[in-house]
Amino acid sequence: MFISDIKRVVEQVSRDKGIDRDILIKALEEALGSAARKKFGNKVDVEVQYNESTGEIEVFQFKDVTEVVTEPDIQISLEEGRKLDPECEIGDSLGTKMDTATFGRIAAQSAKQVIIQKMKDAERDAVYASFIERKGEIINGIVQRFDRGDVIVNLGQTEGILPSREQVPKESYRQRDRIRALIMDVLHDTRGPQIILSRTHPEFLVALFKTEVPEINEGIVTIMGAAREPGIRAKFSVASNDSDIDPVGACVGMKGSRVQNVVQELRGEKIDIIPWHIDPAKFVCKALSPAEISRVIIDEEHNSMEVIVPDEFLSIAIGKKGQNVRLASKLTKWHLDVISETRYSNAMQDGYDSLLSLPDIGISLADALYEKGFFSAEELGKASVEDLTQIRDINEEDAIQLIETAKAHMLSMDDVEEISNEALSNGADGDHETSDGSDVPKASEEKSINDENTSGQVLPPDNPDNEGSDPIDPQE
Repeated sequence: MFISDIKRVVEQVSRDKGIDRDILIKALEEALGSAARKKFGNKVDVEVQYNESTGEIEVFQFKDVTEVVTEPDIQISLEEGRKLDPECEIGDSLGTKMDTATFGRIAAQSAKQVIIQKMKDAERDAVYASFIERKGEIINGIVQRFDRGDVIVNLGQTEGILPSREQVPKESYRQRDRIRALIMDVLHDTRGPQIILSRTHPEFLVALFKTEVPEINEGIVTIMGAAREPGIRAKFSVASNDSDIDPVGACVGMKGSRVQNVVQELRGEKIDIIPWHIDPAKFVCKALSPAEISRVIIDEEHNSMEVIVPDEFLSIAIGKKGQNVRLASKLTKWHLDVISETRYSNAMQDGYDSLLSLPDIGISLADALYEKGFFSAEELGKASVEDLTQIRDINEEDAIQLIETAKAHMLSMDDVEEISNEALSNGADGDHETSDGSDVPKASEEKSINDENTSGQVLPPDNPDNEGSDPIDPQE
């Protein structure tokens, strides 16, 4: 045979390339079948089998026994057939072993090409199957070369690609540098499997903590989420399934050893480890630490929160270039608006004043509306009749009248603002101030974070005209 010692070759290639032995044998069988048809024509009926005992691939040609032979390639006479098998009859199919040495050089070369292609395909499939199961894991590699900003990493069996978009800014690499990255995706391409790596994905941070913190692998500490601005800062939330285990302490480690190992791998990226809380308002407060939070106004309909902080903590809560609040928003999955207490108080005062500016609304009615969550004329205009009739001394007719009055007032204010804007654009003299109502909080629920205010009531801003008026009981 033109390939000597098939068994030894198959075993060696299977071991070195990680290709299944049966796949290699099947490739060889198909290659020899193709070589036989190339030599003797496509009509020949051949069957290829691998002989385990001899380690040889055998090729058999089958012919039908007929009285009259019209196609010698696929038929044999009864007389010739009985020389091979004395008991054969008309209609039987007889197989004879072919000498593969007679296939010729061209046929042998064709078989070789088929074998090489099959081996490449099998090798690609083996690599893909090996890496698709490791998706989301950290892998070590060596920087091999650079391709238009992408880093090509030698992973042993194959090469991985670290695209420029998945590289941490300001990190630089040189050839033969060791590198750790997350297997972000595995693509089955015609040129071979593509292993896409990442060092910027939040899951890379998660995977690093899994390697450093045994409690995470044991299921005692659960990772609830992670958000990153690669190379600058990250926020990481954890919860404990054991009341005796502090999840933050477990991730920090003795004298900060565990978290420092992660920081070192991320080249100095700062990491905030946040204890997760089931209450979204408290979770947001922890995510915005070290800033102190005065109160949180939740709008569940729009999945947003308005966070009010003392004036001196405004810059801390927002962070450099909005980094702190942006990461907290990604971590908690809530849209967060951070405003100072002064701005919030001014907005609430403006809203209260807009209620008092409406016809037929006095201080007592304004206070009652305010306590029920209607903080401005704009919100009153968007109210429903059913909501307003829950307030004392307001019947259905009064509710309709209040809503219409508020809407008319807002339309007139819009007209005034439009005229003023036109005057300003034409170069008119004099100052003009406008308010688009963006500072007026819209909320369905308010939670107080301070221990001093536990009543849950929202009190109207101080107004000297309130003196001598009767207090409003929201339960009446």
